[in-house]
Amino acid sequence: MTLQPLSHSFHIPVMGLGYTVDTPIKVAKYGISSVISIMDDHLLEELRRIYSKKFVREYIPIGANEEDYRARRITAYLDLTQEIVNEQHDRLINEDWETNTEFQKYLDLLPEDNYLIELRQKIQCGSESEKAKLMEEVKSLMAMGSIDVNIMTKVDKINYSTSGEELPREYSDALSALRGFAKSKVKGSVVFSAGMNPALYGYAEKFSQFYPNEIGEIPKGIILKVSDFRSALIQGKFLAKKGLWISEFRIESGLNCGGHAFATDGFLIGPILEEFKNRRSELFNTLYETCQKSLENRQLNKLSESPNFKISYQGGIGTANEDSFLRKNYGLDGTGWGSPFLLVPEATSVDDDTLERLLNAKKSDFYLSHASPLGVPFNNLRTSSGEIQRISRIEKNRPGSPCYKRFLSNNTEFTEKPICTASRQYQILKTRQFAAGEIEEEELAKVVAKDCLCEGLSAPAILAAGETPRRNLTAVTICPGPNLAYFKGTFSLKEMVDHIYGKLSLKVDPERPHIFVKELQLYVTYLKNELESKITDKVVFKEASFENFRKNLIEGIDYYQQMINSVQLDSVDLMGKMKAQFSQLQKEIKNLTFTQQVELIA
Repeated sequence: MTLQPLSHSFHIPVMGLGYTVDTPIKVAKYGISSVISIMDDHLLEELRRIYSKKFVREYIPIGANEEDYRARRITAYLDLTQEIVNEQHDRLINEDWETNTEFQKYLDLLPEDNYLIELRQKIQCGSESEKAKLMEEVKSLMAMGSIDVNIMTKVDKINYSTSGEELPREYSDALSALRGFAKSKVKGSVVFSAGMNPALYGYAEKFSQFYPNEIGEIPKGIILKVSDFRSALIQGKFLAKKGLWISEFRIESGLNCGGHAFATDGFLIGPILEEFKNRRSELFNTLYETCQKSLENRQLNKLSESPNFKISYQGGIGTANEDSFLRKNYGLDGTGWGSPFLLVPEATSVDDDTLERLLNAKKSDFYLSHASPLGVPFNNLRTSSGEIQRISRIEKNRPGSPCYKRFLSNNTEFTEKPICTASRQYQILKTRQFAAGEIEEEELAKVVAKDCLCEGLSAPAILAAGETPRRNLTAVTICPGPNLAYFKGTFSLKEMVDHIYGKLSLKVDPERPHIFVKELQLYVTYLKNELESKITDKVVFKEASFENFRKNLIEGIDYYQQMINSVQLDSVDLMGKMKAQFSQLQKEIKNLTFTQQVELIA
């Protein structure tokens, strides 16, 4: 991709299916990049109808009985989004700057040291001949935010024709989504999250948009969301051998994040970022050489000498000091701020009822649940309307949800064709097993904890637009990260951005732990729960795995203690508090042994 002038040092990551689905339409004109989930084509089609009406566009529905409807719906929505953002941005930079409030807002949102601020001051003081030249320079630097898309690689079920015949592999959910993005007009990147999908990565080879053009630039980028350096290197090399360049690695905390939580084996984010910092050149050189060789062997255009190569971090950042420290100390190219933007109606789509529930929630209402049919821990809100509905259905002896979209249908325990473990069909069958004494209560509890994420995570976008979801499925599931528990109130876009850049400080709970401390607390809790869960479910939990997890945590604490002694993190008081917290958590971890945990459960 062509390297555009960078307006902001942060981006807004994908949140659920619907919370950031129209975020680019709200913030891209101000130079803020964000990520759309393109997994739910039903939702994208509904929003295309809504935004076509709002922006006076012709809307021709793409029916579910049409050829390749899923990819075509995705392309159509992304094309509409790009067209709207283009028009917004053109008006922003071309209308009279003296009376254009959007132009002024663009500048007001920038960090104080941005070059555009300096240019604006020169225009105000310069001669008429200088002004014209400077204004053209300003226009060239006022970039739009990138419209990126997210494909969760694990959401990739095989689909069937209306007559029940299995469709070819390229019509699976993830491959169709990639095709929809590749054929769109969007000038952005695809973010692959949740690990490697060889079929999906191989399918990317079919699209010229992911390869260099005649001058070595790549029209559409590939971004990998990773948890550690090893994962980045393995996935990066897999793609580089196909001639596919990774323009950015987005490192995400295993537990201190929203949505699905992919815990590491006790590796903490500080040491992970340190490894990326120390081995950045190695990562770049390895992938660059591998990619260039592959392109040469295939007789394709080669990369430029310095292709886009960024490393960023997202997950649990809560203050300007944390953001600044992460970027400067680890040489990051940017950061991602997710959950706090759920409290910014100008940026995300959260319906009024769910927003009120977030504001009234206690810290204990934010928890790691078994709600995901993928079998991966899922950040949840106890007081959401989706959770209340799930519990109500159990109380009425009708556990589970109607399954219309079927994106997470991956279980064949009872059926030939996969069904979803959150579906009513599956959960009633498991309930019958329990009644017959075939499974234990703990297993049933984990089954009925699963919720319909397809409907619950998409409903808020429709509700926030002032409409009602189809089939009147209005219960909302929300997946905020633990960090959101410390933010209270709704905020304007300017307030949140100013908070990120340290221009002002939003009201954040004074008891909020530093990002490094909070992640460690989450891992200690996770380790305890994992031990208990493994033993309770009578699954062999190897002592070696526990010891390795504990060793990694302790080594991570040692890293933090040494870092505090050599780097100015924040105030002296905070550093002293962090030292004490790390020491206490270290004692707690050392006192927790595999044998003691077995005895405790027994």
